[in-house]
Amino acid sequence: MTMPSAVGAIGQVGALRRYPVKSMLGEALHEAVVAEGGVEGDRTLALLDTATGRVATAKHPRLWRALLRFTATRESAGVRITLPDGRSVGAADEGVDELLSETLGRTVELSATRPAGATVERPDPEDVLADGVEAEVPYETLEIAQGTTAGNFVDYAPVHLITTATLERIGTEAVRYRPNVVVTTPSGTPYAENDWVGREITIGEVRLRGILPTPRCSVPTLEHGSLPRATHAVRIPLTENRVDVPGFGVLPCAGVYAEVIRGGVVREGDAVVVS
Repeated sequence: MTMPSAVGAIGQVGALRRYPVKSMLGEALHEAVVAEGGVEGDRTLALLDTATGRVATAKHPRLWRALLRFTATRESAGVRITLPDGRSVGAADEGVDELLSETLGRTVELSATRPAGATVERPDPEDVLADGVEAEVPYETLEIAQGTTAGNFVDYAPVHLITTATLERIGTEAVRYRPNVVVTTPSGTPYAENDWVGREITIGEVRLRGILPTPRCSVPTLEHGSLPRATHAVRIPLTENRVDVPGFGVLPCAGVYAEVIRGGVVREGDAVVVS
């Protein structure tokens, strides 16, 4: 695949991904439809912890890291969830909540409706690194989807991007950071995404605007399917790229959140222009 010739291109789309169920493994795409709410079919479902009413997320690894052993894919008949033991179930199938609850050891409800003011529990990743994933450490309760008007279960904004320069600097796999778009930047600068805030990002038919560096929680350090623990996935940004994120404080960051200015189709190999 040749690099793009578009004037001002900083790279090209190396990978596209979506995650039909929040905190579960997702699927690779060759092309994606992007609308105001982000990639079509992305994070449209989530598990709600019936004991607390909060959204289940591997950000709280002691409770929910097992979600990263499930895979969710979108098919013509709807979302299908593959369990760690290989069984699969349709998101609309009778008994899906009971099956997921039994597997996770907590009572959950699979929901397509994000509750008003939906929140997640997020321990400080430094506490998790110091004390381990099984430790009971303090956590914040954070409202999700503050940077979108759509109803899906994104952490903050509709689209998340990360560059290969940043990934190579950290030395770990893109899947750990759960981006929608991996931008291949062979001659790029690590953490250049910090500087995309307030700038337009054009990819194929789509125009985005960077709105926030992506703060990193414990999730990249956790086992993802067959991938083992990788504590350096957050330790390195903690050392090299602490950013003052408006409204959230000084946090380790890798990647950028973006809003959608103009929707359309993006494809693998599309030029990425930042202006």
